[in-house]
Amino acid sequence: VQLQASGGGVVQPGGSLRLSCVASGFTVSNYAIHWLRQAPGKESEVVSCIGTVRTYYDDSVKGRFTISRDNAKNTVYLQMNNLKPEDTAVYYCNAVRSPQYNYWGQGTQVTVSS
Repeated sequence: VQLQASGGGVVQPGGSLRLSCVASGFTVSNYAIHWLRQAPGKESEVVSCIGTVRTYYDDSVKGRFTISRDNAKNTVYLQMNNLKPEDTAVYYCNAVRSPQYNYWGQGTQVTVSS
């Protein structure tokens, strides 16, 4: 069982990035997939989540980020547009079905700087 997060990088304010969270060993459509981020010196926060039916966005990213799922590729994406310096953080994906089935990917660094 593995979650592989990728797609981070350095981008200027107003730019875009797309993060990918590729799952192996389980089916993402059966799980709630969360994207979280942690900035230096701050607690981690849930940025977005996609379940079987619903999606969730933190107020700080509404209208700028879009979460989606490609069942054929067993992958969840986070499209991030109009990035701001305050979006700078390490982003993680997390798959949860129950306390027993709770998987984490490694982080991917997103840096928004001019």
